[in-house]
Amino acid sequence: MSYREALAWLFGTQKFGIKLGLENIQRLLDALQIPRDGDCKIVHVAGTNGKGSVCAMIDSICRAQGYRTGLFTSPHLVTFRERVQVKGEMIGEAEVARGLTSIRDLIRDWDPHPTFFEIATALGLMHFREKGCEIIVLETGMGGRLDSTNAITPAVSVITPIGLDHQKWLGDTLAKIAAEKAGIIKPGVPVISAVQRPEAEAVIRATATREATFLEIITDSYTTRPIGLPGLHQKQNAALAVAAVKAAGISLSEIAIKKGLATVKWPARFQLWDDRIVIDGAHNPAGACVLAETWRDMFGEEKATLIFGVLADKDAASSYRELSQIADSVILPNFRGERVMPPAELAQMVRSITPEMACAIAGSPAEAIELGRQKSSRIILAGSLHLAGEALAFLRGQPAAFEECAQ
Repeated sequence: MSYREALAWLFGTQKFGIKLGLENIQRLLDALQIPRDGDCKIVHVAGTNGKGSVCAMIDSICRAQGYRTGLFTSPHLVTFRERVQVKGEMIGEAEVARGLTSIRDLIRDWDPHPTFFEIATALGLMHFREKGCEIIVLETGMGGRLDSTNAITPAVSVITPIGLDHQKWLGDTLAKIAAEKAGIIKPGVPVISAVQRPEAEAVIRATATREATFLEIITDSYTTRPIGLPGLHQKQNAALAVAAVKAAGISLSEIAIKKGLATVKWPARFQLWDDRIVIDGAHNPAGACVLAETWRDMFGEEKATLIFGVLADKDAASSYRELSQIADSVILPNFRGERVMPPAELAQMVRSITPEMACAIAGSPAEAIELGRQKSSRIILAGSLHLAGEALAFLRGQPAAFEECAQ
């Protein structure tokens, strides 16, 4: 298959839906002869907010020390290749095509058929093995206990702040969601956790005790040197990343830690595109709250034009309430995705919460950005990583993610 054909096949497997469980991925890894106990150092990261940033920091720190690193994250913003990186370089199109072709041929007649995320996980681990990665950083897709990345035994398990998200799959209380996230905890594998709300912390502590493993909760922030990602929460994420690397037994110098954190990049996390546009993938109330706090830290009481779009299964009202406090107008674009909340429906919600807020609907993220540029205020684009990805594609002059696999 060509790259486009391979991606079209992979995205076609989304018809199999989300199937939480480890049987399929274990079978797939065994068939591909990928060891599940790892022949290198693996860092496994779960949580609700900050997972991607922490993974990027760990990867950047280890690269600064000279290690050959593999980084597996999700979702992607502009290109599928973002999900699988070695030493900061995205997997090549030819490597994606070759890897997916071999997986397709292997699982052609499997029942049940592996899901999109199981196949993507296997592709990443195949690539890391082929490239001889010494350290692999794995971000869970959703949850943890039944996430396909949990088929691997890591050197350390990391849990970022837990909040309400993906309730359909993970449970309707913080304790239930924490139980799923804490499912990455394994006997004898140290656990490094961010500060959690009491009900989540209680679950993590109980799980660590049951699995007879060491648990450390990181209460400090990294303040030694500047960090490449803005915001107080990123200083907390940095402290978590440093503690995780040390707990994994990875040898690092202080120079590498400082350099790695100073140079880390992670798009759509309070990304200052230019002097007017901020792009952030905040897609739940906790993320929106942190975004608003970071905005105030950088711009004080200045108000923004808010470009806002969400998926229908998210708590749009709570996220909007947080962001409306730093906005003087809002633009609601249509963007691609199966579960996008229609802008007209979102507009009704906006008007019910903030009747005085100027509100407009745009046909696309590109149109919304152009409308925002006509105003004098800075622009914040937030609410969904899908929206952020489409906006970044427009600003970069690249095809959007949904166009990449179009036949």
